[in-house]
Amino acid sequence: MVNSYFANFHLKHMNKRTQLQELRDQAQLGGGADRIASQHKKGKLTARERLHFLFDEGSFEEIGAFVMHRSKDFGMENQQFLGDGVITGYGTINGRLVYAFSQDFTVFGGSLSETHAEKICKLMDLAMKNGAPLIGLNDSGGARIQEGVVSLGGYADIFYRNTMASGVIPQISAIMGPCAGGAVYSPAITDFIMMVENTSYMFVTGPNVVKTVTHEEVSSEDLGGASVHSTKSGVAHFTAANEIDCINQLKKLISYIPENCEEKTPDFAYEATDEIRSKLADIIPENANQPYDIREVISEVIDEESFYEVHKNYAENIVVGFARLAGRSIGIVANQPAYLAGVLDIHSSQKAARFVRFCDSFNIPLLVFEDVPGFLPGTDQEWNAIITNGAKLLYAFCEATVPRITVITRKAYGGAYDVMNSKHIGADMNFAWPTAEIAVMGAKGAAEIIFKKDIDKAEDHVAALAAKEKEYADLFANPYRAAERGFVDEVIFPEETRKKLIKAFKMLENKVVNLPRKKHGNIPL
Repeated sequence: MVNSYFANFHLKHMNKRTQLQELRDQAQLGGGADRIASQHKKGKLTARERLHFLFDEGSFEEIGAFVMHRSKDFGMENQQFLGDGVITGYGTINGRLVYAFSQDFTVFGGSLSETHAEKICKLMDLAMKNGAPLIGLNDSGGARIQEGVVSLGGYADIFYRNTMASGVIPQISAIMGPCAGGAVYSPAITDFIMMVENTSYMFVTGPNVVKTVTHEEVSSEDLGGASVHSTKSGVAHFTAANEIDCINQLKKLISYIPENCEEKTPDFAYEATDEIRSKLADIIPENANQPYDIREVISEVIDEESFYEVHKNYAENIVVGFARLAGRSIGIVANQPAYLAGVLDIHSSQKAARFVRFCDSFNIPLLVFEDVPGFLPGTDQEWNAIITNGAKLLYAFCEATVPRITVITRKAYGGAYDVMNSKHIGADMNFAWPTAEIAVMGAKGAAEIIFKKDIDKAEDHVAALAAKEKEYADLFANPYRAAERGFVDEVIFPEETRKKLIKAFKMLENKVVNLPRKKHGNIPL
């Protein structure tokens, strides 16, 4: 704690260099040794330790280490800490410029004051001016109550900058402790949220308020912990077992994305090998209704072990994530036949739409693997606006101007065929495997409608239905009608997929699309 520290300096007859060093040493202590020990006892790193592990060794440069709050109410003038509960600065991660702030729970519980917010805003302005990613390490009890509306204004200043920076620079939030009340909205506007299991939580109103208003008894973990937000709400894109794991995941995520919206994705060293992947030929089951794991297809197509899945445990009927193909980052969206047969529903549409829009914002090419039987039917889906939510994914693909390629592995039925990056909504290249079935609906359902009278007249309804189902399947349950129309550019053998994709993305790397002039579109929210 610093009691009128600066004011008393002129009374001390010490060397100026000594004064500076003493101040630097004091700033390193945050809220003091006891509170640092308390942080460690909870199994958490300090704000400075987190930055140490995040940035390349010796690259971090701090800004605003001597900033202190200006509050004089409630005896706050006697409680002064250098830095005021947040460490801000810049450095490199794997040699690339990144800005970061790290909230210090040892100082007033990491609460946000006017000056705390000013430090973050200054950092955000620098990140925008210089076109580099911003990482926020959140560990805060919320607004500093002693400052009242001034601290609330600080939050709004941050929210505004988050919004202005959206789509300009990547913004990533790591929740390393509490994040409650108004504090949650800054991470919510950022591109990705990571949470640490058992030590972090997010909610608008805490357990005590919930109990008072709704009479529900719930713990912080059950209300807004990492597990809840990664599986039920979809708020968290990634979870980590501990803080070091979280920091390592931050570094990994940064490696897939460009510095800003004007740059292309980073290239990684790549050695060309035999691009024919024979295992792909055996993944699709002979029975069209039998599930398989689309991740097996993804892993055989991309560079070895390069897939980094986003929202892994949320809306599992669709898989999204980053990967590398011939050393270049791409975004992947894939229906998952192993979960709900890969249907599109409310949550999967939201999940994929958000990911598509991020990739398009930052020039990350999109690869779509399609095996979709349609949209999930039912009153729950209709009453909760599957129409509007399905339209979000449709809108996201239609608006995307990055290189876009679709591979239809099996089913492409109904409106879901259109939505999953079809040729009609701007896909650049569409490939289909021989197992692809591109039709309005499945053969059985189609036969029951088209041939209803013939089936009803038949003596053996089951045999008649089976015969008509085969007749429809022979006509439409294949990729060739679509290829005949040019809706599919090429029907390929599965084992050729990687080779074809590498060449196609190379051909598309200088793609330019100019959207109609407008202020902005009105996505169906």
